[in-house]
Amino acid sequence: MTVVLHGGTVRTMDPARPLARSLVIEGDRIAALDSEPAGAERIDLDGGCVLPGFTDSHAHFPTWAVTRRELHLHGTRDDVLAQVAAAVPAVPAGRWLRGFGWTADGWEPSLAALDAVTGDVPVALLAHDWHSLWVNSAGLSRARGDLERPGGEVDLEAGVLREEAAWSFRDRFTVASHEEMVEATRAALPVAAARGVTAIHCKDGLIGSREVYAELRDELPFRVWQSLPAKRLDEGPDYVKAYMDGTLGSRTARLLDGSGVEITSRDEFEEIVRAATAAGVPVAVHAIGDRANRDALDAFAAIPGAIRPRIEHAQCLHRDDIPRFAALGVTASIQPSMAVTDAPVAERLWADRLDGAYAYRSLHAAGARLALGSDAPVEELDPLQGLRDAVLREWRAHEALDLQAALEALTVTPAWLSGDDDRRGRLRPGMLADLVILDRDPFTDLANAVVIDTYLGGKQVSPTRHR
Repeated sequence: MTVVLHGGTVRTMDPARPLARSLVIEGDRIAALDSEPAGAERIDLDGGCVLPGFTDSHAHFPTWAVTRRELHLHGTRDDVLAQVAAAVPAVPAGRWLRGFGWTADGWEPSLAALDAVTGDVPVALLAHDWHSLWVNSAGLSRARGDLERPGGEVDLEAGVLREEAAWSFRDRFTVASHEEMVEATRAALPVAAARGVTAIHCKDGLIGSREVYAELRDELPFRVWQSLPAKRLDEGPDYVKAYMDGTLGSRTARLLDGSGVEITSRDEFEEIVRAATAAGVPVAVHAIGDRANRDALDAFAAIPGAIRPRIEHAQCLHRDDIPRFAALGVTASIQPSMAVTDAPVAERLWADRLDGAYAYRSLHAAGARLALGSDAPVEELDPLQGLRDAVLREWRAHEALDLQAALEALTVTPAWLSGDDDRRGRLRPGMLADLVILDRDPFTDLANAVVIDTYLGGKQVSPTRHR
């Protein structure tokens, strides 16, 4: 079938032909722009706007899907404890109560306080940044004292495990089963499609997401580019991911003043890059603090042939390191919604280094490639909201991106990172018809734009008002 989308604006993200009035789809491909083939089905955009499909360049999709069914925590410690207390009676015998989302901003977790509202029900509560785990005594007892891990921290008085200690505990005792992940992921697929997502750079390889996607292969409304930990390089990942440090909220970001947690040293990371490059595999690395980012950049500099290298988050940078992203060909994989939710904590903890914090415009101005994502479930998987946060942010607004740069980070650069920019990321004849339709042109009204339809390979994968 041949379909013509007309009656609106087509923004191709192709500098050779940035605008068109209509777009023709034949099969799974874009056949033409500004053409009206005889006998084609015509779909009136009613003033809407066609864009390349959105890629979330940093998402933990199965985890996000599972957490949609878990306890969402917010507010003060008393607020969080009240939410937990209300949920405890409904937990079946022998099951865990899992929750996430708490942020200890102005308060501290307490093991005694958590025990007081949970009793014998094992409870594990992940923080908003996903790098701290608050566990009650009933939960900690499962580990029989085996809690310490290299690159981790254990605070028994608070009942809090951080970084590698948190992830090890989660993976051993509280991670969702394969069946639970498949069920939750299947239920979340229509949500992603309705939000214009046509590709995911997934970071959940550590917990078996490849197997989840394999089971749902024929149901996926988006394309998946999957990372695995560096130690699983021999399994043939799309790309590998490493961790240099922790996070702002957990106070484990590694800074130039010597504070924070070192998860991977600069020398260890250089060996990861060397091995991955020899295997022809790209490398992504989580780096939050200015020391972690500098160490990651130094390691990439030592391996000039690194394949499409990227730093995830790049939240706190020394100004001297900003030009190095472009010079070394390192993409900054950013999550603009964090520049909104993190602002109060960053003001308090990074007051002396805010000049290089969430410095998206500075990175772009220096020539760095940017890729835009959510880090769902840390932030909501919603590309349009991420786009608004990138462009319309009020905190340190001088570091906001212009809309063209933000759209490139949501469409063009992610396709380049995954090595399929010859068929995705722009709306050009011959390329895959992966596209999203908004109800209006975002260059006219970004704040109120909404997704009304999503196509993957020429096939509608979301409800639409057009048919």
